[in-house]
Amino acid sequence: MNMRAISPVIATVIIVSVAIAIAVAVAFWMTGITGLFTRYEKLEVISAYATKTDNNWNVVLIVENTGTSDATIDDIFINGKPLSAYGGNDPASPTEENEITLTLGDNILPQEGLSVPTGSKWTITIVVQANVGDTTFRSGQIIEVKLHTAAGNEYPKSVQLP
Repeated sequence: MNMRAISPVIATVIIVSVAIAIAVAVAFWMTGITGLFTRYEKLEVISAYATKTDNNWNVVLIVENTGTSDATIDDIFINGKPLSAYGGNDPASPTEENEITLTLGDNILPQEGLSVPTGSKWTITIVVQANVGDTTFRSGQIIEVKLHTAAGNEYPKSVQLP
């Protein structure tokens, strides 16, 4: 019988190539797993300002989601109190242009919240009256507007009423 084996050099090349192929496959798999667990939402308030109209102020927030996953704004706090604490219970309707106007004391966010997909912007206008329930607002006052998301994150911004 004339049996011949593989030379040690060829055997070493085969073993090294299989090891490299397995290492590359594991690296791609781990990258995919890491990508799934490192998705995050990040809302940035690009602009926040207030304008005066008669006895009201329009507080305008322009918000952009710069994170890697969609965000849902499920509540807005004014000076630490949720919108519903000011007596409103009528859900406001957003427009197709990613805009919503809320009147403090009348409106609340829709039950499903405001969905802010990655890379999109929303314009949120809050109409603040001089007297809302037991709270009085006046010119020169700084109010804190805090956006709360379904993921539990909060994004505060201070705005001075003109």
